[in-house]
Amino acid sequence: MTHSYVAYIDESGDEGIGNFREPGKRGGASKWLILSAIVYRFQNDLEAVRWRDEIVANMPKKKTRTLHFADMNHGQKLLTVKSLSALPVRCISVIDYKPLVPDSVFEEKNQHYFYLTRYLLERLSWLCRDLRPTVPEGDGRVKITFSRRGGMQYDDFREYLRHLKRDTQNDIRIHWPVIDIDSIDAKDHSKLAGLQLVDSVASAVANGLEIDIYGNCEPRYAETLKPITYCRKHNYFSYGMKFIKPLQELKPHLNEEQRRTIDLFK
Repeated sequence: MTHSYVAYIDESGDEGIGNFREPGKRGGASKWLILSAIVYRFQNDLEAVRWRDEIVANMPKKKTRTLHFADMNHGQKLLTVKSLSALPVRCISVIDYKPLVPDSVFEEKNQHYFYLTRYLLERLSWLCRDLRPTVPEGDGRVKITFSRRGGMQYDDFREYLRHLKRDTQNDIRIHWPVIDIDSIDAKDHSKLAGLQLVDSVASAVANGLEIDIYGNCEPRYAETLKPITYCRKHNYFSYGMKFIKPLQELKPHLNEEQRRTIDLFK
């Protein structure tokens, strides 16, 4: 039997700790690492190509069908997130503010990424479980595809998940019946419409938190995606906008625009 859902996962930011980029200067590590997922019914996977093409069709000067949020101007970004917010999809983001991460915590390559992915898959699994009464088709599981990233061995990631599944000592709250570990895959961003859509989700959240070279961030993109962001009983912060650090610890380090992005989901 086929899967009930598909999920595409992408990130914004990098794993670098220290030498963070500052306004007015080029180079340096991002201050935020954000992992996002977009989730929809498996039967709509081919529809995602049409969704992507309809967004591109409203950008008359665009020369390719591929969506990449970083290459868009402000108007195109707003068009994209407004279009996404009208689709039968849900999105989830897990967010970490790296200046508060001690240097010694994530010493191995991809360790920080794996750690955030654990929290993302927890919420992804809860969402699929929650939606199951309204999604009768398929076997209840989700087919997960990552946007391929350099230096990432996906066999290692699948083994990491198997380790979490065997772990009975720690508070691992993934609802395992919906997670198909063996089918987890990675594809190039340009190959799949779903990966291009989730790139816009991760980048939209990042634009509201990561200060650009001019000292600004833009909360409107994340705000526009609020209607499709996973929540329970109006609680976004435990579900579709999961911050790893407590908000009361984060806010003294943030400017007004960054705090506004967070406050949008109160």
